[in-house]
Amino acid sequence: QVQLVESGGGLVQPGGSLRLSCVASGIAFRFYDAEWYRQAPGKQRELVAVIRSGGTTTYADSVKGRFTISRENAENSVYLQMNGLQPEDTAVYYCHAHWMADYWGQGTQVTVSS
Repeated sequence: QVQLVESGGGLVQPGGSLRLSCVASGIAFRFYDAEWYRQAPGKQRELVAVIRSGGTTTYADSVKGRFTISRENAENSVYLQMNGLQPEDTAVYYCHAHWMADYWGQGTQVTVSS
């Protein structure tokens, strides 16, 4: 059974930081591109950051310079370090892995508010 389990969300003040984690099981994670998406209330799910199986990364313009995606294949994990958080970053953040199939995590809530 394939599972992606996110953790690390929470409530943070503007300007603060959070680190999201996603642990995969049941797949050969090292072959998968790993992505973080987010979905704010009333909005479509949007791609935040990608780290490909080869290690290259891509970021949405809205998070460039603030967020960093990384992976540790030995731990079947992908991370999202989020710095300089702003209220517009409030959303449910989802981990996504794809290669020969697509898998999603259940999401973790990030709320940025004073």
